[in-house]
Amino acid sequence: MGAYLLILVAVLSRVVVSSHVAWLNFTAVGGSLLYFGARRPLRESVWAVLAMMGSDYLLTTCCYGYPWHTSQYLVTWGWYVAAIALGSILLRRRMSAGRLVAAPVLASTSFFAVSNFAVWAAWPTYPHTLAGLGACYVAGLPFYRNDLISTAAVTAVAFGVDAMAHRMAQQRQHRLAA
Repeated sequence: MGAYLLILVAVLSRVVVSSHVAWLNFTAVGGSLLYFGARRPLRESVWAVLAMMGSDYLLTTCCYGYPWHTSQYLVTWGWYVAAIALGSILLRRRMSAGRLVAAPVLASTSFFAVSNFAVWAAWPTYPHTLAGLGACYVAGLPFYRNDLISTAAVTAVAFGVDAMAHRMAQQRQHRLAA
């Protein structure tokens, strides 16, 4: 249940950030998808992805007032699936500090790399040259920084609370057994 609750927090964090503190770009999306992948069966990932897709639609049409074009979100939606798979691969069976650090770094970096490349390739904002690609990545660096920080923070809190609850349950069982 906690994984679904964290997806809801991620959706709400996107709405709050987009409407009130857009400069912050601090959302729970990456960390929640990693946690979902680690804690829920992959067959359930459709619900997490649908929630994120729905928030994309609502943000685009209601908050930003832009017209909806599904094709503009295919890369993002593919990344949602990849982030859940990354959480499942890295964090489901064997948990370690290294894996808890690697997962948010890989998730944020992959989103930065793929989404900025897609912007460069699909939009006329930057020249379709190596210099234009570089300019696109440089323009995305502040967003990357904030995404990396928020993904790492949400991942740490989610797995930290999970570990703390597990430890408290074990301590309670030991007390009851004694």
